[in-house]
Amino acid sequence: MAISRGDLDQHGLIIGVSPERFRAVAMPLLFDHLNAQCEGTIAVNRQARIVWINDKYAAKVGIADPRSVLGKEIEEVLPASKLREVVESGQPSMLDLMAFGSEHFVVTRIPLRDEDGTLVGALGFVLFDRARHLKPLMAKYNSLQNQLLATQHELAKARRARYTIAGFIGSSAAASEVKRQARRAAQLDATVLLRGETGTGKELLAQGIHNLSPRANGPFVAVNVAAIPETLVEAELFGTAPGAFTGAERKARIGKFEVANGGSLFLDEIGDLPLPLQAKLLRVLQEQEVEPLGSNQVKPLNVRVIAATHIDLEAKVAAGLFRDDLYYRLNVLALRVPPLRERGEDIPALVEHLLDDIANRSAQAPMELSTESLALLCAQPWRGNVRELRNLLERAQLAGEGPLLEAQQLLPLLGEASAAAPRSLSEPPAAADDSSVPALADSLAQAERRALQQALAACAGNRRRAAQELGISRASLYSKLQQHGLSAH
Repeated sequence: MAISRGDLDQHGLIIGVSPERFRAVAMPLLFDHLNAQCEGTIAVNRQARIVWINDKYAAKVGIADPRSVLGKEIEEVLPASKLREVVESGQPSMLDLMAFGSEHFVVTRIPLRDEDGTLVGALGFVLFDRARHLKPLMAKYNSLQNQLLATQHELAKARRARYTIAGFIGSSAAASEVKRQARRAAQLDATVLLRGETGTGKELLAQGIHNLSPRANGPFVAVNVAAIPETLVEAELFGTAPGAFTGAERKARIGKFEVANGGSLFLDEIGDLPLPLQAKLLRVLQEQEVEPLGSNQVKPLNVRVIAATHIDLEAKVAAGLFRDDLYYRLNVLALRVPPLRERGEDIPALVEHLLDDIANRSAQAPMELSTESLALLCAQPWRGNVRELRNLLERAQLAGEGPLLEAQQLLPLLGEASAAAPRSLSEPPAAADDSSVPALADSLAQAERRALQQALAACAGNRRRAAQELGISRASLYSKLQQHGLSAH
C-alpha cells in the first residue's frame, strides 16, 4: 500500500517507521519538551560530576554562573541529590522528593546510555517547583513530617534525665562525699558502678552523672534487669533481627543499647543479669559494638554504661554466679550510696523536699510536721531508705485531716518500726519530781557513742571489722569517731 504525503509530519515521521528512526527523531523532541516544561535540568557523567545544568536550575538553587559548577561532584552542589545512585545502578528514579534548604522538589532521574547501551551518565529533572501541582500529596506529606518531628521531640524529652546531682538531698558528710564522687565521675567517660541498698537514690545519682557529663544532650535510658523475664533480657538489651525467633516481630527490634547510642545506659540490678548474657555484655563494653539477636551485622556504639546493684557482687563472683572479668569491667568507678540511717541529719531536709513534691503531685497543700513528728521520723531505722520514707509521707498525706501532722498520727503508719519511737510518745509522762528529759539529739549522740565504743571493744580495736559490724563504711566510722572524740582510741 502506497503512503501519501498526509502520512508524513513536519519531522518526517512516517506511519510504520522503524524503531531506530523513531528514537532518533523522538528523543531530542522529548528532551527539548522536558527541558522547556520542567523547572530545572541537570546532567552528570559516569563519575557523578556535573557536565551540564540549565539556567533555570542554576537560578533556583542560587548559582549565579552555571559554568562555575561544571566538573564538581553532584553532592557538592545538591547535597540531597541521588543522581550518583542512578549512575551506579543504571536504574531510573521516576518520581521522588528532593530537599533543598527548606523546600522540597519533585524530581525524576533517568540514566543516560550511548548508542551501544553503555551507561555514560544521568539526567535529573525538577518536575514541579515547590510541588505546587501536587498540593494534596504534599499537604499529607508535610502533615506526616510534622507528626514525625513532634513524636521524635516527645521521645527525646522522655529520654532526657530529669535529675541533677544537686537533687540528692542532704548536707551530711556522707551525702556530701557521694555527691563529690558523682561530680568527679561525670567528667570521666568511664563505666560507673553504683552500690547501695534499695531506695537510696542510685538512679537519681545516675541521672545526675549523665546530666553533668559531656553526654548530657544525648539520651538517658534506664533498664531494670531484674524486672525483665530472663528469656527476654537479650532481646531487650541488644535488639533482634526480623524473625529472629518464633513469635518475634517481622521487623527488626532496636535494643536499649542502640536507643542509648550517644548517651548513657543505666543498668539497674546488674547483679541479676543471667550468666549466659554476661559474656555478651562484656563484649559490648569492651568493643563498643552490638550484634542483635539473630543477626550477623555488628553495629558500632557510643554508649556509657552506669550500672547499679544492691547485692554483694564479690560474693556472686566467688560463687561463680557472676563473671569476674565483667565485674572488673564494671567496677572502674565505684560509688557507694549511703543508706539513710548513716545520714540521719539529712532527714529533716528530705522530709521537707518530699512533702513539697507529694503536694505538687497530688495538687494538695503541703503538710507540716510537728517537732515531735520530725523527732519520731529521725529515730526510725528506715530499712527501705528514702523510698520507705516517701511511702510513709504519702500515706500520711492521704490519712491526714489537717495541715499539721502530729506524731500520734504517724505511729499507726510506722507499725513495728514505731518501737524506736521516743519514750515520751509511748509511755506516760514522768512524774514532776523526775529529772528533766534530755534533748533527743543528745540522747541519740550518747547512744551512737556507746555503740561505737562497744563495736571497737568487740573487734579488739580493728576498725575495718567494727565498720562491718555496725553496717557502715570505714569512712563513716572514722568520721563518727572523730566527731565523738574517739579517734585516738
